Amino acid sequence: MNGTPTAPEPTPEQLQPVIPKAAHAKTVLVTGATGYIGGRLVPRLLEAGHTVKVVVRTPAKIAGVPWLDDVEVVQGSLDDGAALRKALDGVDVLYYLVHSMAAGKGFEAKEKAMAGTAARAAAAAGVDRIVYLGGLHPAGTELSTHMRSREAVGKVFLDSPVDAVVFQAGVVIGSGSASFEMIRHLSETLPLMPAPSWVRNKIEAIAVRDVLHYLVAAASLEGSTNRTFDIGCRQVLTYAEMMQEYAAEAGLPHRVVLALPVPAPKLAGMWVALVTPIPLAMSLPLVESLQHDAVSREHDIDARIAVPAGGLTPYRRAVALALGKERDGQVETTWASAGVDADPLPSDPDWAGYRVYVDERSFPSDVDPQHVWTIIEGIGGRNGWYSLPLAWQVRGWLDKLTGGAGLLRGRRHPHLLAEGEVVDWWRVERIDRGRLLRLRAEMRAPGRAWLELSVEPEGTGSRYLQRAIFFPKGLSGRLYWLAVLPFHSVIFPAMSRNITAAARELENLESEPAGRTT
Repeated sequence: MNGTPTAPEPTPEQLQPVIPKAAHAKTVLVTGATGYIGGRLVPRLLEAGHTVKVVVRTPAKIAGVPWLDDVEVVQGSLDDGAALRKALDGVDVLYYLVHSMAAGKGFEAKEKAMAGTAARAAAAAGVDRIVYLGGLHPAGTELSTHMRSREAVGKVFLDSPVDAVVFQAGVVIGSGSASFEMIRHLSETLPLMPAPSWVRNKIEAIAVRDVLHYLVAAASLEGSTNRTFDIGCRQVLTYAEMMQEYAAEAGLPHRVVLALPVPAPKLAGMWVALVTPIPLAMSLPLVESLQHDAVSREHDIDARIAVPAGGLTPYRRAVALALGKERDGQVETTWASAGVDADPLPSDPDWAGYRVYVDERSFPSDVDPQHVWTIIEGIGGRNGWYSLPLAWQVRGWLDKLTGGAGLLRGRRHPHLLAEGEVVDWWRVERIDRGRLLRLRAEMRAPGRAWLELSVEPEGTGSRYLQRAIFFPKGLSGRLYWLAVLPFHSVIFPAMSRNITAAARELENLESEPAGRTT
């Protein structure tokens, strides 16, 4: 496979396929709209002509999505039957796209109970159909905890009074998907890869666009349908071959994968957490789901839903499309931005009574505030943090070694951010575009931390403002702050200077006469 030419780069039309209009528009309710699949499904349902409602626990988490003004937002929890019943009034189709990869002990019972609540609410509201996305798995085999839970949730819907369409998909390949990121980082990091025996298992992947095709079409299925449907790309590869195909498409040398005669799911999960952006709590269930073959046993869906225009997407083409989306900054949703709630930063007047440490920096310049903001909003990921890259990398690896997020998650778009998105080990908690960016730390630390970057006009220029805020937890938190003070005294002043310098460089670049060369 070494030297295999890559496929032509996808065109804009190929990156954004056209969604056909539904023959009969429906009113649909989407749960999991903050998730990877749900966040992509909503605009496609709208494009198909359906009326869309979304139920979210925290509406602020979708404040930055482009489709917000086109949907009805219902605030509520899926374990609140009364609230869900009210949200389902007038709804024809319920999309249930909720599944936690890291819910902790007892999540099986919790997920089954939540599905039961949704099924009862749908029945009481007179919903015509429930659509659920489960996992592809072999029959008659002891499944991993998470795969068993997904199968149980599907059965809850199939046993309910409401017709259910339960799709069963394997590895989903798309820009920002956890499975794609796992394959990508393993392939790019390790040219020679000792791996557990499950890398020989047979996998039938599916492109995220094809998953969305089936989900959208399910709303318009005629007649009564209550069953599972296996969906996939109809191309079966081993996991090792999937990594080798990725390397070929990405223009990397041939990857050698050595399958060792041990399954070692826990050890493999820890290794995946170390070398990829996927945290340990998520990498373990992902690896466990690969312990068995995941291949379609039937293609009955073909009799009910036609394949997408141009056919199903082969695996390598799905990789090319995902890489193209990342290259062009068109990543709509990512696994890392899905379904995270956290306490916001208390406002300054509420700090009374807290023990809080603050590192504040201010840097005036003659640079236009707009250019300073461009640098602020583009911080992190491949753009870096504008001070001592090695120090940031060391802190990132220490965080990964202790089970944290590390720096490998990067960011969805190279220049634009929205609330709830990740930026390396941070998450965007608040963004006032052109003025303020507040990031909440998701690294492992004995306390809660935030980083605020802002700019304000000053005279004919601007003033860049930077605050690192830390609420320590107990004595260990106080000692931690003291331990990192020497690093902060170097990193943060350099950061404020370099961000302003980068903004000045951007301003000078944009002010150069057109056609001028250097």
